[in-house]
Amino acid sequence: MEKKEIIEDYCLKSIIENTENGIGQFNMFRLDPFIGDKARPVPYKKRDYYKITLMVGQNRINYADKVIDVEKQALVFTNPQIPYNWENPENITNGYFCVFTQDFFSQYGGLSQYEVFQPNGTHVFELTDEQVEKASSYYELMLEEINSDYIHKYDLLRTIVLELLHFAMKMQPSSSLDNQQINANKRISMMFLELLERQFPIDENHQQVNLRSASDFASQLNIHVNHLNRAIKETSAQTTSQIIAERVLQESKILLKHSNWNVGEIATALGFAEVTHFNNFIKKHLNTTPLKFRNV
Repeated sequence: MEKKEIIEDYCLKSIIENTENGIGQFNMFRLDPFIGDKARPVPYKKRDYYKITLMVGQNRINYADKVIDVEKQALVFTNPQIPYNWENPENITNGYFCVFTQDFFSQYGGLSQYEVFQPNGTHVFELTDEQVEKASSYYELMLEEINSDYIHKYDLLRTIVLELLHFAMKMQPSSSLDNQQINANKRISMMFLELLERQFPIDENHQQVNLRSASDFASQLNIHVNHLNRAIKETSAQTTSQIIAERVLQESKILLKHSNWNVGEIATALGFAEVTHFNNFIKKHLNTTPLKFRNV
């Protein structure tokens, strides 16, 4: 991984770091600049934020355990814990999205209390034209407030986001194709790899890998570990544990060569319970010790 990529990731995440009064913890955009042939990269594409998107256009959203078809337009709730992807982002014609951190609502309870942000909850709500107008009005209010000079505007923005959240939860969810088996293993494999990659790079803002075993990932993806292992084996010809180990080894090399952390700090950041476990891991894969690898 090049240093340039690490710096760009760091700068992107710094935009939404914890700051006073909500500045930096919340932002919102119209979708227009990020769709079409000359689309700009979507901000806040990485981890550690919650996102509510109003999108207009037919599409399909893939999760590890299900597929959801959007026939016309929908309100979509996403969070750092649940990997997903859009099959046809080019079909989106317009809309809005807002992003925010958990800390933005720190005095209002955890966001995980709401079904739309829970692993087994409803994340996609198909909308009628009338409902799109209503949802759009919430986003327009957000735009008005975020561009204002009102000293308490972030309090108002929290209120508007909560109104939008409850507006969705009162509706019936979009139809889900839970039993669809087409490319199911490929979809699970893709979501596993995305979830794995979300833990990296390790830096000052993301100091510890939390998902280290196949069962950790299976639990996060809401599937049985045997189901995950079969999907990975079929699509990659490798085991789940091999892929995890390869990615941890890659990050180990980067940290040993390009960080000033000591071996114990690196071991902790990569999820090893004991530094001796990390030493054994490096010895097994590189046939040397972490310190010798660093000093070569």
